[in-house]
Amino acid sequence: MKSLDAKLAAYRENPAASDSFVIADAKDPDMAFGVRALGHRRYLSSQGAHPAQFSPEIWSRDEFGYRNLPEFLDIIREVVAQGLVDIMLMSAHVNEQLTIKEGLFQNSHITPAARANDATDVWAARHGNYLSHPAQPFRSASIDHIQCGQLDCDRSTDSFPGANLGLYSVTYLNDLEQDKRTLEAFHAFREEAERKRFRYFLEVFDPNVDSGIPPEKLGAFINDQILRTLAGITEAGRPVFLKIVYHGPRYMEEICQYDSNMAVGVLGGSAGTTYDAFRLLHDAKKHGARLALFGRKINNAEHQLAFIEFLRLIAEDKISPEEAVHAYHGVLQGKGITPNLSLEQDLELTEQSMRYGDEGGKTIVTMPAKRLAKRKSSNAAWPTKSDGAPDFVSMTADQRLAYYTARLKP
Repeated sequence: MKSLDAKLAAYRENPAASDSFVIADAKDPDMAFGVRALGHRRYLSSQGAHPAQFSPEIWSRDEFGYRNLPEFLDIIREVVAQGLVDIMLMSAHVNEQLTIKEGLFQNSHITPAARANDATDVWAARHGNYLSHPAQPFRSASIDHIQCGQLDCDRSTDSFPGANLGLYSVTYLNDLEQDKRTLEAFHAFREEAERKRFRYFLEVFDPNVDSGIPPEKLGAFINDQILRTLAGITEAGRPVFLKIVYHGPRYMEEICQYDSNMAVGVLGGSAGTTYDAFRLLHDAKKHGARLALFGRKINNAEHQLAFIEFLRLIAEDKISPEEAVHAYHGVLQGKGITPNLSLEQDLELTEQSMRYGDEGGKTIVTMPAKRLAKRKSSNAAWPTKSDGAPDFVSMTADQRLAYYTARLKP
């Protein structure tokens, strides 16, 4: 059984007792950003660089700066081999390369997934103006291409060579005609998905243009729209889980307590600081979320595998977000990697954009800052059990920091 299914089953059986937390790596930026999507070449997998042709009289590859697709695929392979995430979300094209042709997930507990639609609020082409317009529904990928890589799948069994989980996103605008068209497109997708035995999870964006709703009230509008929409969907057509903007503890608890059969996840938004990412996961989980789906926050990290490991440790309540930032910087130092931000800067909470661009209407999520002691990583030894295993219960914050920093260094 895939870890996603096991964790969701445990949660639905006993929501109060289950502490399982799902982490998804959203490696689908090629559906939005084009050339820049795959991220900067400062971080590559252990396989290193792949050949690329650049005319020296025009520019060098270092000047160009972005990964190519083979380098991006290598990083996905490493994350899957690490085994700390539960879902790998990809574009239909990347899903075909890794899931269908390569069989990367056949012996893995990780569930492959593909972005099933790409509404216009993710069309983040350079110099384009699409993001300034109200989101319109659109689908590049077909369910058949995601499941089996061709137009018509063999449906004699429930087994498909490709992904059988997709992300479908909707954007509520508080505009009657626009929202009606969005939900009609969602209705058509749901019917097709049910006929083709295709599972999906529902991503809900905030308005990408001015909706007339004050930012502090958007959480209420979005929660009501989600629950109103799902009320008309029976179990056969409902999403496996939700992926929504974190509007703060009140609105997260409000929607999480509504229906114990509905697992709620939080989307990551723009990269921000390391502390932004770690606190977002911590706070969302504390107030009821059972999933975190981070794309840019992982893809822009100085060392993706270390970043993911700290996300998992925070999700399992083994380390605090503050300690994790200190330890992450310790890992970077141990690996000789220059961080994007100084430790002091990386411990700051910033406004986190939940949109794909910087145009008006973007959602900004803020969280109350926690003042942090300006301390260096401790070298203190940590307590151990009689068998030599670390004794997490007895560890102080400094000892946990020292343990994880030492453990994750090369």
